[in-house]
Amino acid sequence: MSAMAQPIPGKFVPLESSQHTEETSSSDGFKFRLVSYNILAQVYVKSAYFPHSPSSCLKWKARSQAVLTELRNFGADILCIQELDEYESFYKKNMETLGYSSAYIQRTGEKRDGCGIFYKPSSAELILKEEIHYNDLVNSVDIAEKGNNSTAETCTVLAEKKSNGGHGDPNDPRVRLKRNCVGLLTAFKLSDSYPPIVVANTHIYWDPDWIDIKLAQAKYLLSRLSQFREHVSSKFSCIPPVIVAGDFNSTPGDEVYNYIVSSGEAPIKLYSLYAANGGEPPFTNCTPDFTGTLDYIFLSDGSRLKPLSLLDIPGPDSTDVIGGLPNHQHPSDHLPIGADFNVLRTA
Repeated sequence: MSAMAQPIPGKFVPLESSQHTEETSSSDGFKFRLVSYNILAQVYVKSAYFPHSPSSCLKWKARSQAVLTELRNFGADILCIQELDEYESFYKKNMETLGYSSAYIQRTGEKRDGCGIFYKPSSAELILKEEIHYNDLVNSVDIAEKGNNSTAETCTVLAEKKSNGGHGDPNDPRVRLKRNCVGLLTAFKLSDSYPPIVVANTHIYWDPDWIDIKLAQAKYLLSRLSQFREHVSSKFSCIPPVIVAGDFNSTPGDEVYNYIVSSGEAPIKLYSLYAANGGEPPFTNCTPDFTGTLDYIFLSDGSRLKPLSLLDIPGPDSTDVIGGLPNHQHPSDHLPIGADFNVLRTA
């Protein structure tokens, strides 16, 4: 018997506003399920980082099977995964066995994890893909020095307040921007009768003191996303709904979060799925050192994409999270988020 207990199956709770939509979905829409999950890369799993976790929960053999079981039990058509390592050696082939194809981008530098999107070809056909390397922002510094550029201003605004902390010279925007973070932009065709959808998956830089870098990455993400959506629109003669999922390492109401959901400043209008349907979860990351919401699913503003249900998230009094994660019920220090959606033929 495995040293790790079986993960608690995720429960999708129907939204009250979706009752009419669900009744008509069989004839008027295409239903699919999407889940976003930071699975905690094994390369970061050390007992010194998680002294509160039972040692048996941290071992790769037990954790890998627990994560795989979770991913299977979601029954998702599309999975947006962050901190995905052991992709070639474990997840790719095991997810293929479960009926999933995948797209993957590994972080640059010495980092061994990345972002992946697993999808069921029976539900979603991958038709376009672009990679995002946030290190490309370094190039903007050279351009900015020849003229006025808001990215360079954003990246240096807090520089004098930062200590080195092993990052390199905190006063050099090139050093500050080179955080080796990545993302994926994808477009899927669900059916010949429905518009394609755009799905983005990303993992924004972690350090809470480097909010300027997080904001620069968020701005670059939405800029690239807007261009990608326009490309899809032009190629397929429609305006596709957009889903942006990931670990944004940002809490509700901070600069990054507010920028993404801003109606005027950002190049593409987005809103938070959970915030619009009862409020953001009390937390999606749960350790003794930090408990808070870092993971989100953002949606484009429009009527073609209708959420039907949300993946339920345990509260602070739930016995399965007391003491912090990972534990025998949750193999990651993050909790998954997700939803069932209905895509309509016309707006």
